[in-house]
Amino acid sequence: MCHRLFLIIILFPFFSFCSKKDVLYQPSDKVDPYVIYKEGLEAFENNDFFYAEKKFSEAEINFEKPELAAKSAIMSSFSLYGINFYKEAEKNLQRFIEIYPADENIIYAHYLLAIIYFEQISDERKDLEPLLKAEEKINEFLKLYPDTDYAVDLKFKSDLIQNQLAAKELFVAKYYISVKKWVPAINRLKNIVNNYDSTIFIEEALHRLVEIHYHLGLEAEAKKYTKILGYNFNSSEWFEQSYKILNKNYVFKKKEVSKKEKKDNGIINKIIKMIK
Repeated sequence: MCHRLFLIIILFPFFSFCSKKDVLYQPSDKVDPYVIYKEGLEAFENNDFFYAEKKFSEAEINFEKPELAAKSAIMSSFSLYGINFYKEAEKNLQRFIEIYPADENIIYAHYLLAIIYFEQISDERKDLEPLLKAEEKINEFLKLYPDTDYAVDLKFKSDLIQNQLAAKELFVAKYYISVKKWVPAINRLKNIVNNYDSTIFIEEALHRLVEIHYHLGLEAEAKKYTKILGYNFNSSEWFEQSYKILNKNYVFKKKEVSKKEKKDNGIINKIIKMIK
């Protein structure tokens, strides 16, 4: 009886393996990547990006032609971006750039990656890393592809990033001013003057330098920054305020702002609100 049971135990794995082997090698119909891609495209056009991404990824694996696999991969990346799966889209695009460096959509892949970084920028007072990451990628794109249509859009976004970085410096400078830490406040303001002089915050930075130096009794330094402000922005409100510090009897003249100027400053005002 024991001998018989022993044979059953020994032989059972063999029969089990044979059974699994038959199932494992059972022939199956080959999938058609064109059909899969079409299903993904239909879902994409209906804004069902989640299902579209699944189909495009499946199509990429099954396409034998590299250019069709690459097209599926870029569509998969955009689908992930469409549902705000930024991390997954970023990983997909980096893989695309590595695997398909000669593909016709390589420039768009770099552009979409820059856009993903840019759209993850929130309040720069809380997290500076996404801001710096977006700046690095946009600068890289502008260096590699300066004459493309995408470069026009990214140049505009680069200017916004510069304004936000300047806003960050001004926000910190104002904090130091509020706690009367004059040296770090001056250093932050000088950083705006030296590195972000093309942003909208240069005028206020110069004015704050006038304020601080005058408060500390350094009138010569205060006058120096007033002259710089007056030479470059002699019709600005910040110059008037700086001039008022040095000339107590100065009377302000209210400036009329046109509707067009108000509209043009719409985006900039959003950034200004962040530091108030």
